[in-house]
Amino acid sequence: MSEPTGLRARKKERTRDAIGDAAVALFLERGFDSVSVNDIAAAAEVSKPTLFRYFPTKEDLVLHRFADHQGEAARVVRDRAPGVGPMAALHRHFRAGLDRYDPVTGLNDHPQVVAFHRLVFTTPSLAARLARYSQEDEEALANALGEGIRARLRAAQVLVVQRVLSRANWQKIAAGRTAHAVHPEAVADAELAFGQLP
Repeated sequence: MSEPTGLRARKKERTRDAIGDAAVALFLERGFDSVSVNDIAAAAEVSKPTLFRYFPTKEDLVLHRFADHQGEAARVVRDRAPGVGPMAALHRHFRAGLDRYDPVTGLNDHPQVVAFHRLVFTTPSLAARLARYSQEDEEALANALGEGIRARLRAAQVLVVQRVLSRANWQKIAAGRTAHAVHPEAVADAELAFGQLP
């Protein structure tokens, strides 16, 4: 008798999480380039082929944590309330992330989050892969904003603003400040930055 679909999906999700968690723990401990795929497979107690079924590249083992946010800006624009403009919706969404200390805003001082961001921002292959994710987000946001060069320009501007704000927040925290202390500046910076958008 075969497993029910729901159970199979949960088992796959648990396996994926276990592999991803093992990989990130090893990368944070030893550095991205010092950990092999064999090391990760052994730590997660899976075979290499199983690992590659879940994560096609070594970079995906780290950046899967960004998957929850993939296409998020486009969703915010599509799902905004009637009468709310796209830029206002995106600004409110980012501001809400700051208030929640969402790691994607850079405003999170949990040691593992700070170390994770350092790993991503200082490893060239991870930064390059993250840029590719950003390009896909930009295309999705441009499609949600409309057609033509104006929509593409607005999408690029929004994602650059979010990236600059997030990195600035992370840098302040990486320098030793708390997220709570940085929060008022992060909010003011977001007000300034989003105020510059058309």
